[in-house]
Amino acid sequence: MHRTHTCGELNIADTGKTVTLAGWVQRSRDLGGMTFIDLRDRYGLTQLAFNMETNAALCLEARKLGREFVIKVTGKVAERSSKNLKMPTGEIEIVVDKIEVLNAAITPPFTIEDNTDGGDELRMKYRYLDLRRSAVRKNLELRHRMAIETRNYLDLQGFLEVETPVLIKSTPEGARDFVVPSRMNQGEFYALPQSPQTFKQILMVGGFDKYYQIVKCFRDEDLRADRQPEFTQIDCEMSFVEQEDILNTFEGLVKNLFKKVKGVDIVSLPRMTYADAMKYYGNDKPDTRFEMKFVELTELVKGKSFKIFDDAETVVGICAKGCAEYTRKQLDELTEFVKRPQLGAGGLIYLRYNADGTLKSSVDKFYNEEELKKWADAFNAQPGDLILVLGGANSKTRKALSELRLEMGSRLGFRNKDVFSPLWVVDFPLLEWNEETNRWHAMHHPFTSPKPEDISLLNFDPGKIRANAYDMVINGVEVGGGSIRIHNKDLQAKMFEVLGFTKEDAQYQFGFLMNAFEFGAPPHGGIAFGFDRLCSLFGGSDSIRDFIAFPKNNSGRDMMIDSPSTINPEQLKELGIQLEARVKND
Repeated sequence: MHRTHTCGELNIADTGKTVTLAGWVQRSRDLGGMTFIDLRDRYGLTQLAFNMETNAALCLEARKLGREFVIKVTGKVAERSSKNLKMPTGEIEIVVDKIEVLNAAITPPFTIEDNTDGGDELRMKYRYLDLRRSAVRKNLELRHRMAIETRNYLDLQGFLEVETPVLIKSTPEGARDFVVPSRMNQGEFYALPQSPQTFKQILMVGGFDKYYQIVKCFRDEDLRADRQPEFTQIDCEMSFVEQEDILNTFEGLVKNLFKKVKGVDIVSLPRMTYADAMKYYGNDKPDTRFEMKFVELTELVKGKSFKIFDDAETVVGICAKGCAEYTRKQLDELTEFVKRPQLGAGGLIYLRYNADGTLKSSVDKFYNEEELKKWADAFNAQPGDLILVLGGANSKTRKALSELRLEMGSRLGFRNKDVFSPLWVVDFPLLEWNEETNRWHAMHHPFTSPKPEDISLLNFDPGKIRANAYDMVINGVEVGGGSIRIHNKDLQAKMFEVLGFTKEDAQYQFGFLMNAFEFGAPPHGGIAFGFDRLCSLFGGSDSIRDFIAFPKNNSGRDMMIDSPSTINPEQLKELGIQLEARVKND
């Protein structure tokens, strides 16, 4: 071994020991008679000391070491005269008597510090340098711990980890597939799995009644902070269960992760219906760390000659406690916020409930104080509160108000990343109508079971069917979702019919699953958690890229290896693929 100890383990009890350390030069400080070097490895930092008076040659040698040089040193552990109690090794230093340079290094393009001067693209290009930063290392250590605790919990619950294929068949539902050409079957293609959905259902038919897998999945879709073209999920399935069994089992998993990884006790996960989530929060993944629920004003405000409200399908608002003193500038900022193109609200109406009990609104011309008091009463508002109201088309207005609610929550400090508010959202619609394709689409996927009492609606009112589906939401982030599956061939065939599949299409795409159901499929259901997303939530980050060792950028590119890239023409020829020649503009 090149070392006897790591750079994070020595302390005052080791004083006097002769040790050998190896690592990277973090920084060097030349103080004339003394030179100090911080040596870094995966485990921490240790200060090295070189004395010009006792060993001038060695001290001069140390001064030639550049940042990120890989070195090996031997010396004695000594108590530091100037201690740094913020570091685990801050009470000691190594008085070095031997240096060996294991590898020299050129100056890195950014500083390898927690507060680095490197931007995202630069750090992704030199990801191997970024991985040396303790902040990145801690994120990946947290990810490792999450995986270990997940496996431990599921193992104790009797689950088996089973690997499913990565080269599968393309399916038309859901996001776009990544496709892989077959050399041996030219003109035919594999797809990379968006999830192991059908395989885990086949495992249930095969009698593996508790399955899980921490698995890579792939979706060819536009990216954002919480999406990557390849991502990891905790994928699970159980047989002979109902919805409540699934919720209890995986509520236990999340409680266990919070306790073991974060030291946080989660008492319970409340249940909220999809209908209530949309009614009170305007979206199906509500952030319940704070209240500020929606209040309907539609009937209360119409008929007062205020055209915006009279023409609106929906008028709805929120009450920001203690914000009546907001300035005109602050209100204008909020107005511009909701008028952004991605939200598209026409404007923002406000009502101040002043501390002295008077009411002042932006629509005083149309509503007298008695009428405005009715608004305030609808919100249970108190003197000092500020009411913010939007009106317009129902879905658009609710989306805009949902974003405004989150913005107000952030401004008021209610969205603390160290506070966790998990819940289950249940009773989703089974189907949603798509105007572009002019047909029904599955809100989750086509294997989701309807509520038993709603099955008859498949024949005459599919839009009213509730799904046996559930999402886990934490702090406004959907971290997992699943459903009880259809396990009856006839019901699955009917589902495909409602979704617009011909019998031939259904047989071609999913015949293997339909056939398996004829051999005794048990009732089953499951869930999948976005593992990257769960890690970022536990780590207090808005981006899953911080918790992936080698992430892609927002264009889906790996900046380090420069991928995707063109492929050798000979490889294309072997695959039977011809590309149109590209015209280069000089």
